[in-house]
Amino acid sequence: MEILRTERLRLRTMQEDDANFYLELVNDPDFIAHIGDRGLRTVDDARRALREGPLAMHALRGHSLYVVERLEDGAPVGLSGLIKRDSLEDVDIGYAFLPRWRGQGYALEAGRGVVGHARALGIRRLVAITSPANAASIGLLLKLGLRFDRQASLAPSEPAVNVYLAQLAPLDA
Repeated sequence: MEILRTERLRLRTMQEDDANFYLELVNDPDFIAHIGDRGLRTVDDARRALREGPLAMHALRGHSLYVVERLEDGAPVGLSGLIKRDSLEDVDIGYAFLPRWRGQGYALEAGRGVVGHARALGIRRLVAITSPANAASIGLLLKLGLRFDRQASLAPSEPAVNVYLAQLAPLDA
């Protein structure tokens, strides 16, 4: 299901058929370094992770991570969307892009669309988390209007992450 379009991109809900793309993305060395190793090594692992993660979240909450595709050819370039983690009070914006599609403005374009989508859903506070060492992600969050709020550890055994925050004005404001 299509969620939104931008000038060059379509964001749509994930489906089990996205398992090959998802497997490639989560095993990208930058994904592992900055987001974490999901331990997915087979297409079946990826299919299960999609069912239990984004597909289940979308069914429960009406939002999740979305596949970002180029309008010109339908190529999947990354993920962007809204996540509700148990460890955070607010919904957060998440994203990850395959290396060959980075540096072309797709993350910013998709991110702006997702921020607008969050407003349309009535989300008033939007957060994002990133590794303190991920300069590219920090720069993107600042361009999207989020500001550094604090450092936090999302689980006792995990290192601290930077938490960014944006107060979203309602559409009728």
